[in-house]
Amino acid sequence: MNRRKFIANASYTGLLLSTGTYPLFASPSEPEIERLTILHTNDVHSRIEPFPMDGSKNEGLGGVAKRATLISRIREEQKNVLLLDAGDIFQGTPYFNFYGGELELKLMSQLGYDAGTIGNHDFDAGVEGLAKQMKHANFPLLVTNYNFANTAMQGKTQNYRIFRKGGVRIGVFGVGIELKGLVPDKLYGDTQYSDPVAAAQKWGEILRHEEKCDYIICLSHLGYKYNEDKVSDRVLAQNTSNIDLIIGGHTHTFMKEPERLVNKDGKPVLINQVGWAGIVLGRLDVYFEKNKKGTCITCKNLTV
Repeated sequence: MNRRKFIANASYTGLLLSTGTYPLFASPSEPEIERLTILHTNDVHSRIEPFPMDGSKNEGLGGVAKRATLISRIREEQKNVLLLDAGDIFQGTPYFNFYGGELELKLMSQLGYDAGTIGNHDFDAGVEGLAKQMKHANFPLLVTNYNFANTAMQGKTQNYRIFRKGGVRIGVFGVGIELKGLVPDKLYGDTQYSDPVAAAQKWGEILRHEEKCDYIICLSHLGYKYNEDKVSDRVLAQNTSNIDLIIGGHTHTFMKEPERLVNKDGKPVLINQVGWAGIVLGRLDVYFEKNKKGTCITCKNLTV
């Protein structure tokens, strides 16, 4: 199949971006192309049930049951699937007030999330409250720029996790927003924040060069962009190396398609975020040549 036909076949699902320097000449269905499907959420905020049918713009949208059905269907169709979350799992409905995050983590575990990161609202029951609920998560929370030494969360997070899907080695790590001034001091306690750009640069290099990852994903709860001088996903993308995809949160930004920027080495990096409350499930399909020198990405964010 020629390159024009490949693009025509791939782009029906949405955005097509060439992120490699080598052209692709085969259909995604042919054996020399490996396909990775990345599903993601952010800022679900304890939205367990759909929005009520009350005439609001979000009525009937969202809900864990519908998201579970959608995820299950995609897993039946695709063999290499990752399911990720970019933080603010907690806070927003009475479920959190009554159960303190237990239900949210149990449901995410049942849905088969592979990894998540920590948002500022995940401290709303205190660092002790977050630590108490970690036993209900069978997936890791990844964060590289929070130091939890001398807190109840010490030893309960990881810097990164590596997944192998169909011969492709994927590294995933997380970065969190500065807590001071955003979260009451007593809630995050002795948690130490450090520069997320420096952390992303460090762990991106480790994943690319030491862990030999073919594709690197950053789960970010920094926010998509700001008018003021503040670190964001756009700042992160342009001031680091090695990251291929930033899955963002915090600003509740509904992106119709990922933004493509260039990192500090002149290589492409994508940013995607899917609003809040589980209204949308992000989906990106990444096609890898077997030699992993060429990749192609399609995106179709799905309303739940």
